Parts: sequence; C-alpha cells; structure tokens
Amino acid sequence: MKAGSLPNEAERKLYQAILEQGGRVGFREAVEQDVAGVLRLIELGLVIHHTADESLTAVNPRSVSERISAELRSAGTRMLVQAEEMPSLLAELTEAYDATPRKVDRSSEIQHIDDFREIRHRIVQLEAECREEVLAAQPGGARPADHLEYALPRTREYLAQGGRLRTLYQPAARFDEATVRYAAQVTDWGERIRILSEPFTRVLLFDRRVAIIPASADNSSAAFIEDPAVVGFLVGVFERDWERAERVQWGSVSDSAESLPVHEQVGRLLAKGLTQRAIANRLGLSERTVAGHISRLRELYDAETLFQLGWQMRGAEGPSAD
Repeated sequence: MKAGSLPNEAERKLYQAILEQGGRVGFREAVEQDVAGVLRLIELGLVIHHTADESLTAVNPRSVSERISAELRSAGTRMLVQAEEMPSLLAELTEAYDATPRKVDRSSEIQHIDDFREIRHRIVQLEAECREEVLAAQPGGARPADHLEYALPRTREYLAQGGRLRTLYQPAARFDEATVRYAAQVTDWGERIRILSEPFTRVLLFDRRVAIIPASADNSSAAFIEDPAVVGFLVGVFERDWERAERVQWGSVSDSAESLPVHEQVGRLLAKGLTQRAIANRLGLSERTVAGHISRLRELYDAETLFQLGWQMRGAEGPSAD
C-alpha cells in the first residue's frame, strides 16, 4: 500500500464482504463481483492473492497502517534532512547570484534604471528577498487593475509568512471600487492602509534597507537606493506622513459619505469654503481635474461665478447628478 493512498467506499465494502466470508474467498468469485476493486485491494496490501489455490486472504489493516506510518515517518525524516541540507546544496548558485553584476548604471549606492521591465524585475527580486517589512507611499487615485490582480496573492503570501505591510494612499483612492475592495481584503489579512490628504512622493521601502523612488517626472525611470543614510531619511519621511495620515475602515467605506462621486465630494468641500487648490490637495487630484468638476457643478446649479456656486450649495442638501 502506497503512503498517502486509501481505499474508496466501494473498495471498503468489498473488503468487508471478504471479511463476512471468513476473510478468505475465491479469487475468481471476487473478480466476478468487482475486478477493479480486487486489484486495488491487492495493490493497497489489504488482501493477498494466493496463486497456488487462486484465493484471496484479508490482511489485518492494523499491520498495514503500521507499515504505512513507518514509511511516512521515514519519508518525513528524509525530507527534514533534505531541508537542512538545501542551503549548502545551493550555496554555489547563491554565491554566483551574489557575484553577478547587475545590468544597471551604478553611482555609489544608487542604481538608475530606465527600462520598465528591468524595474519590474528588480522589484520582484526585492519582494522575494524581503523578510520583515514593506513601506509604500502610493499617490494618486485608483490603483491599476492589473497591478491589484497581480499583487493580491503575493500580498497574502507575504503577510501569511509574518511580513508587515503599511501603505499610504491619497483620498481619491476611496472613490475607486476596485481599489476599495482590494484595500478591504488586504487589511483583513493584516496590511495597514491609511489616507494622507496632502501631496507626497511615491516611494517603496524594503526592510528599511532598499528604497525605490521615481527618477523622472513621468515615473518612467526609477532610482534604487541602498545608502543607509538616504534610506533612513526616507523612512523618517514615511513615518512622519504615516502619523499624520487618517485611519480608514476599508470594509465600510462603501457605506460612508466618502464613497460619493468625486464631483459631489468637490461640491461639499467647495461649500465649506475650501479653495480649488485646497480641494485638489484634500482629494489627491490635480487642480485641472478639480476645475473640470467645478465647471460641471456650475452647469448643474446654473451658477455664473464660483462665489454664487458656493452660496447656492450651502443652502442645498447636496448636488444632484445629471
């Protein structure tokens, strides 16, 4: 009987039928009832086929289970030994990996990478090597759908292994359904995500050892920083922003007022007297985007001036949709 295999329901009934016949039956008689079951019981070791008189004899399952248990313990011991030996078995490859020069431009302990695929490759490597903590500041609104789909299982695996994740979003992230669902799921697993209502720069920090920041305005290139002083400074900036950021119950965001459409959020802040720039900073949007929402609200309320719009909205329960 192979370790890990068990008889199915039909095979168990056939074995019990053999026992009811005194534990010994004719081979041909049993085969006529269930040929596949007979062959399986022989394979599992629960019956023995005597070729001399063409009979089958039932074997005590206790002895079979004891033998299987011994096989499992032996296999487990071998696997434990192999697990202990694995680092030394791969030591030569590990040394070769560490000695391989990275295909990047190096300036002191800062690597500038302009190729998106190479950036993605280096991030994947850092994720695999990270053991304790990832800090991430992700400005903007909705997270890319393909990124969320890719990140979800990797995030779950990392958190299950004891890693810690803290992420900063801007307020506009609350308005994207996919991003909110993702945040609710990963925070349920243990990640912590807060909202910072002010501008901040994108940064990734792995084990407080390596930092990644944009190296161009359009985020087409990245700088990988290993200088301890610079990384320490960036960690300090993140911690400062983290303390000022707002805690969010992501599981109930969809039921809160914050889940209103963006143009209605703009309208509410405008009614409170905030300027266009202040609204942009609060919601994590560009001033141009906020201006577009204000233009739509002016049409909805038939307001000729911004002052008139704010005055009308203060007396209304809230703007209506088209």
